[in-house]
Amino acid sequence: MKALLKRKNKANKQPKTFFQRVKSWVVFCIKWFFILSIASVIFFRFVPVPFTPLMVSRAIDNVLAGEKIVWSHDWVPLSEISPNLQLAVIASEDNLFLSHNGFDFKAIEKAIETNKKGKRIVGGSTISQQTAKNVFLWQGRSFIRKGFEVYFTALIEIFWSKERIMEVYLNSIEMGNGVYGAQAAAKHWYGKPASKLTKYEAAGIAAILPNPRKFKASNSSSYINRRKDKIVRLMGYVGPLKY
Repeated sequence: MKALLKRKNKANKQPKTFFQRVKSWVVFCIKWFFILSIASVIFFRFVPVPFTPLMVSRAIDNVLAGEKIVWSHDWVPLSEISPNLQLAVIASEDNLFLSHNGFDFKAIEKAIETNKKGKRIVGGSTISQQTAKNVFLWQGRSFIRKGFEVYFTALIEIFWSKERIMEVYLNSIEMGNGVYGAQAAAKHWYGKPASKLTKYEAAGIAAILPNPRKFKASNSSSYINRRKDKIVRLMGYVGPLKY
């Protein structure tokens, strides 16, 4: 009897309309986006990030231009990256990194006001936001990408420690033309491992981060040398690291 009723119910069911099918497909995609995004964030909480979308994009650009692929990337644990470099990037990029929850709203407001003047584009992204963008997202400026950046920043702040965020950040960001991460940068610019960087050398790497393909951390221009001096001074205000 139950089997007969089931067959009758199936027969009486109306086929889904186009909009119902679209709605089901959208709900399915959203559900799996959340599942996969959260799973990937948890996965990279423990596993080194082998490459980032930017690394792939740069390599494709090299191929399309008929040039040799330039890609130097050596993952090392945070314990093998000099505290000087950690202090330098906090001093130059995000002085509230150790205390905020992923976003520096005052810096964002300041960047918006500066950008309204139209002189130059200024970012207000924290180290957490830059990490989320580099590891999980494509490059570019759009409201859609910014929305995803906010989402992934919240996720890594929930599932990762500050130490892990700093570790991934310093192992993933571009620090020269085809140079990614602290270890590769230290060897490229100074011929030494990241663990041996002095304050001034660390400041040199931090100083070029706004445009690492244009500026040089060693044999630098007067502009970068002034930035180095400023970063070294600011490092003193950041104080010893307390994650």
